[in-house]
Amino acid sequence: MGFLSTVCVFFFFLGVKVYCQYENYQWDEDYDEEPDDVYQPEFQLRQNVDYGVPFYQHPLGCASECFCPPNFPSSMYCDNRKLQTIPNIPAHIQQVYLQFNEIEAVNTDSFINATHLKEINLSHNKIKSQKIEHGVFAKLSNLVQLHLQHNNLEEFPFPLPKSLERLLLGYNEISRLQTNAMDGLINLTMLDLCYNHLDDPMLQEKNLAKMEKLMQLNLCNNRLESMPPGLPSSLMYLSLENNSISSIPENYFNELPKLHALRMSHNQLQDIPYNIFNLSNLIELNVGHNKLKQAFYIPRNLEHLYLENNEIEST
Repeated sequence: MGFLSTVCVFFFFLGVKVYCQYENYQWDEDYDEEPDDVYQPEFQLRQNVDYGVPFYQHPLGCASECFCPPNFPSSMYCDNRKLQTIPNIPAHIQQVYLQFNEIEAVNTDSFINATHLKEINLSHNKIKSQKIEHGVFAKLSNLVQLHLQHNNLEEFPFPLPKSLERLLLGYNEISRLQTNAMDGLINLTMLDLCYNHLDDPMLQEKNLAKMEKLMQLNLCNNRLESMPPGLPSSLMYLSLENNSISSIPENYFNELPKLHALRMSHNQLQDIPYNIFNLSNLIELNVGHNKLKQAFYIPRNLEHLYLENNEIEST
């Protein structure tokens, strides 16, 4: 019996769910396979394809291009309308859904009256960084959630309001980050930057450390070759799949005591410190599809372990 099979049997009796080489992998919980269909960061909103109801003009006002349901007076649905510009948003609107359009620019004029906005979904459009008017989002002091994934952004958007809690920027072309771009994001709990062009120098200033309430950080499918430095101690979920990370520094996770899930499949991991994953709150560990050759310590509290497609052999 090989070493990996022994590990599987041993941890079966400890109650740890272990995914070994040659076993079926639960792709529905990861971002690795068929990314365009599977990749769904947390807080995903359901697309509104066809409402199947006649137009209804809400008494408080609604953009003529959109639909404002009577039962949800603070929401305005403008998705899948082939819009090229953002319509004017009435003052009472708190959620506006503009995904799956052909919008290329974001101007202040559209939001001039929308002082109560809490959520904006501009995903799946054609927005470029230079077409976002400076300060357009920063003026929205009540904004909590901003969707900008699946656009053509080349730069991390800046400035952003301090109220922001969830920021989704996956599937863009972000390769630039201003030094102070993340300043003030003190309430951010979820940041999705998967499927961009991030590299190590962009994160060397430890900009992420300024987000003291950050719980989920998605950096999968970028160009990272080393572990991101200076992560906040509040972090609970870290996604680093599909990069080129080859090592993990000793004591790297000492500053992340709350870490629950670590996903590092499809990297270049080879030799890692034996006790690197000795974390009291770690529940899920995914290091499949790497080049690991040596066994490492597996904490008893772990519930999901993914080891498939490594080079671990019996000693």
